Amino acid sequence: MIIAIDGYSSCGKSTVAKAIAKRLKLNYIDSGAMYRAVTYYFLQNNIPFSKTADDVVTEYTSILENIHIQFIRNEQTGQSEIYLNGKNIEVEIRQMDVSDNVSYVSAIKSVRKKLVVMQQQMATMGHLVMDGRDIGTTVFPNADLKIFMTASPEVRVYRRYHELIEKGIKVTPDEIRKNIELRDYEDTHREESPLRKPDDAIILDNTYMSRDEQVQFVLDAVAKLKKAI
Repeated sequence: MIIAIDGYSSCGKSTVAKAIAKRLKLNYIDSGAMYRAVTYYFLQNNIPFSKTADDVVTEYTSILENIHIQFIRNEQTGQSEIYLNGKNIEVEIRQMDVSDNVSYVSAIKSVRKKLVVMQQQMATMGHLVMDGRDIGTTVFPNADLKIFMTASPEVRVYRRYHELIEKGIKVTPDEIRKNIELRDYEDTHREESPLRKPDDAIILDNTYMSRDEQVQFVLDAVAKLKKAI
């Protein structure tokens, strides 16, 4: 079974996807973390990228060949963590400099094509849950179950702010608000694989839902799907 969870930033996609994967004993892949990893690599290596729809580098292929991404299970937490070229960057990719630029890097056609191929290859691992922006539309258009998550802007700012503060990352609610507004615009307006709800996706508006309620919502959808098969 492949479960695709798409939606806007700071809607709790990863939290729900991880919980579902754990409950159903499926592999979990955070596609958003993969784009953050590429963004982190670009920033660390001073690789230029445009804040418009056009690539500023004619050919990114050779650069992308130097990027190797893995998800390795943390035995202490039981969660998969992202590694870039052998280094755990789970904390680094959550910093605001990455958040402020990930939409630009993820809009680069060659980057998206490269990561979509990597994500599709991960299906060879077996049953999985993957969350992101284009999982149900581009990566796995034939996914068994598609969930599209959303929440009010105010709730998304609140959740993201407290998530970063708990991780020791200094940020203000206004910075979070501006970042979310920017990412929403960039994600929905990029030319390559823009964020949109798949026609056959189930909408999960979690504005007034607890994490447990969200998880149960998806589990109920899975049960209904299995019953129909």
